[in-house]
Amino acid sequence: MNQQETIAVLIVGAGPTGLTLAVDLRRRGVACRVIDKAPEFFSGSRGKGLQPRSLEVLDDLGVLDAIRAVGAPYPPLRAYAGERVVWEGRMHEPREPTPDVPYPVPLMVPQWRTEEVLRARLATLGGHVELATELVHFEQDADGVNATLVHVGGAPERVRARYLVGADGGRSHVRKQLGVGFEGETHETDRMLIGDLHVDGLDRDYWHVWSNLETRALKAGLCPLAGTDLFQLMVPLAPDEEPGLALEDFQRLFNERSGRADLRLHGLRWASLYRVNIRMVDRYRVGRVLLAGDAAHVHTPAGGQGLNTGIQDAYNLGWKLGAVCEGAPATLLDTYEQERLPVAAEVLGLSTRLYQKNLLGQRNGAQRGAETEQLGLNYRGGPLARDEREAAGDVQAGDRAPDAPCHTASGEPVRLFDVFRGPHFTLLAFGVATADTVARINARHGSRVRALRVARPGESSGEHVLIDTHGHARTGYALAGDALVLVRPDGYIGLVTPHLSADAVERYLSSVTAP
Repeated sequence: MNQQETIAVLIVGAGPTGLTLAVDLRRRGVACRVIDKAPEFFSGSRGKGLQPRSLEVLDDLGVLDAIRAVGAPYPPLRAYAGERVVWEGRMHEPREPTPDVPYPVPLMVPQWRTEEVLRARLATLGGHVELATELVHFEQDADGVNATLVHVGGAPERVRARYLVGADGGRSHVRKQLGVGFEGETHETDRMLIGDLHVDGLDRDYWHVWSNLETRALKAGLCPLAGTDLFQLMVPLAPDEEPGLALEDFQRLFNERSGRADLRLHGLRWASLYRVNIRMVDRYRVGRVLLAGDAAHVHTPAGGQGLNTGIQDAYNLGWKLGAVCEGAPATLLDTYEQERLPVAAEVLGLSTRLYQKNLLGQRNGAQRGAETEQLGLNYRGGPLARDEREAAGDVQAGDRAPDAPCHTASGEPVRLFDVFRGPHFTLLAFGVATADTVARINARHGSRVRALRVARPGESSGEHVLIDTHGHARTGYALAGDALVLVRPDGYIGLVTPHLSADAVERYLSSVTAP
């Protein structure tokens, strides 16, 4: 057995959740390893929708341009009876960016593309994924986790890590060894055949669907996958059907369900038999071992919530692990479960309701609104949300921090999201009397906190000042008077206080950062 190695974090699973966490940790200078037992990288479309909140996360991680280059908005839907078009509509209505929501439209990006982009970003930070590397056992003590890894064709390896994160999917070995409950249900008879393939004779301008005209239940669907020349084929199965995963099975089932014999399927790239699972854990953390993504919650595909919730698990956990590894109070990790468990329950309920609407063939069941975009998910009332105003506004501590266009004292345009980008906290100090507070926070906390005074046009400016060009910052944060707003590294508001001295900010930071 190889000599034991000591690292800060061992991440098990190299899907979108594990990769997001690895990128976030690496940019903080936290040493981590990412392992995956698969012999090669995932090649399927599976989780193909990125919601607006996830796009904001990916912006902060420095990969949004790369994601946009390989993705596109969802195409309109076109429903058929055989070859006859019977309905057209959209899953997501087009929306223009606003000052506080710069990315309002979900993007379709096949999962393998998302993972490819995140791996490339990880490589620029000095990290990589170790394929064909399986976690077979771990045990923890008060100071860390001892893990045994098995490499294909190699000797077992002992690894010592301060923390271990299981991002290893719905069948998580980490979760099972921990003995964490995974309550919910599996619909054994509710299955769907899914495959990525080429189609001759069909345009790529629409998501093409064939449904039962009376019940509106889906019979077959062909969705053009953005950034590729492939379609994703979806065929619901009857309880007693046991088809294979070969190309001829897809062609036969599609012909039967659609009533079309003129479309040729070929070049099958990936195939999967999907069973509906609706489950979530009762704990996100056991000591120094934490769960994230599908290891903690599995969803129906309706609403595109699963992958996105996993990305945001990792985004919530990354800054906390980084802070604790730097010396912040270990109790900070308790807030990961306290914040994410209620969110997972809420999102799981949403995806289940949407799935049931589709299953029942309800009118407009395919349409998606603001509830699926995850911009409204919040941590209000949680352990890290402190709002010290007598009457909180529409935007409160625990909410997502809105964007807004501003400019510097020299006239250079800058967005709040530009200011937030990076592993630091951001203090937005609204009011002319906050200059001393801004100077004190910047002097004491260095790179951990970036403090800026947000001034109205015409007010005195200087160093560490943003000009609220059109008043969108103050409006976006629903501020009636002057206040200090502390934004966490994951883009949520941690503190809002009308007290303009640095004391309230210092008290907050002492609980979430190293001395």
